[in-house]
Amino acid sequence: MSEPAAERWDDARLAALLPWPAPDANKYARGALAVVGGCARYPGAACLAAAAGQRAGAGYVTVVCAPESLAVVRGFRPSLVARSWEGWQAADLPAARPARPAAAVVGPGLDPADDACARLALAVLAAAASPLLVDGGALAALATGEGRALAAARAAQGRVTVLTPHGGEAARLARGARIGGDAAADPARLAAALARAYGAVCVLKGPDTHVSDGARTVLVDRGTAALAKAGTGDVLAGVVGALLAQGASLLEAAVLGATLHAEAGCAAADRMTAIGVVPEDVVDALPEAVRRLAAAG
Repeated sequence: MSEPAAERWDDARLAALLPWPAPDANKYARGALAVVGGCARYPGAACLAAAAGQRAGAGYVTVVCAPESLAVVRGFRPSLVARSWEGWQAADLPAARPARPAAAVVGPGLDPADDACARLALAVLAAAASPLLVDGGALAALATGEGRALAAARAAQGRVTVLTPHGGEAARLARGARIGGDAAADPARLAAALARAYGAVCVLKGPDTHVSDGARTVLVDRGTAALAKAGTGDVLAGVVGALLAQGASLLEAAVLGATLHAEAGCAAADRMTAIGVVPEDVVDALPEAVRRLAAAG
């Protein structure tokens, strides 16, 4: 299948998408974001995603994590609401209502080899009515037969889904959907093929990031090797999730989120060098990324 050439969005277009709050906004009007992740082995991933969601503008951020991870989340950032996934049901995810947008992120800090984590990810895929971003360990569950069936059901019901795989996760998703040949070898074509196969917008991470809804693909090529560290993908998930929680459309949230993430990496590298940047620095640099994009636009 011949794919149209990837688009590039200029700074003016991207700056116009920044979710500046209204003067009379409250925390609910600015969007509720739930981050479901953070197993006992990987609590930090959920912390990073949730903190990035706060920095990207979400008004009320909740982390649903393993009971062993609660103290880590609360100690990392006391402004986060943390609750155990024991006794929690995916039906408890925030539902978008008039003047109260909402979204969820599932996967940061879920162990892809753990059956309980897989069941939790599938339950969220089935229940989330608000926009849902699937990342990290939840992508392994999505690549299964049950996961693909749930993705198809979400698409048929008009439920919004975003996928944020790196190259290895994308390869697994491609095998699950039987995507091969030239499409699997070219990042732009692979992003488009995955978007169509899973009824989602795909943010295929790499040195250049390709964002596709299956019909249109946008290239985001302003990143830095400073982002090549474990945990920065969790930051990206939180940023895009926060934009979804504030009511941004699917493709726009994904492209703007990838752009802000890249700009934050560059801003952090300016201060810390490309050697010294850690994911927490990228979270802290998100306001500077917003300022840079606003000024450039």
